[in-house]
Amino acid sequence: MGSIIHDEHAKADAKDYVESRGLKPIILHLQASGGRTIIEKIDRYTNVGFGIVLYTECDVGAKRDSLAYKWRARQNVVFEHGYLIAKLSRARVAALVKGDVETPNDISGVVYIGMDAARKWHDEMDNELRQAGYQISAPENPLF
Repeated sequence: MGSIIHDEHAKADAKDYVESRGLKPIILHLQASGGRTIIEKIDRYTNVGFGIVLYTECDVGAKRDSLAYKWRARQNVVFEHGYLIAKLSRARVAALVKGDVETPNDISGVVYIGMDAARKWHDEMDNELRQAGYQISAPENPLF
C-alpha cells in the first residue's frame, strides 16, 4: 500500500485503517531518500498494489483577482496523485479528503472519499480495495 500525506492526524488515521485491514502501509515521506530526487523516491516506493493520497487543508488558494480563498492540498500532493494514477491506474488509487478541500475538477473518474468523523470512509475504502482485488473484511476488534 502506498500513501502520500502531510496532515499528521489524517496520516495516522489512514495508517491505522490500512493496518487494521491486514495490509502494510508505505508512507512516502518516512522512506529514506538515499540521495534520490523526489520523483525518483516516488518511483522507487510506489511499486504497490494500491495507493492512497491524502488531500488535507494545508494550503489556501484562489483564482486570480479573486478574494474567495479555498483550502487546498499541497501542490506536490496533486502532482503525486497524478503520478500514482499514471503508474497504478485510476482503479488502484483513492484520495482521502479531510476537511473542506478543493479537489482538482479536471480529472474525471477519480475517486475522492471524504474522511468523516463517523469513519464511514472505512466502508468506502473497503469497497475500493475489494474492487481492486483485495480480500477485505471489517476488523473484529477495530482500533478506532
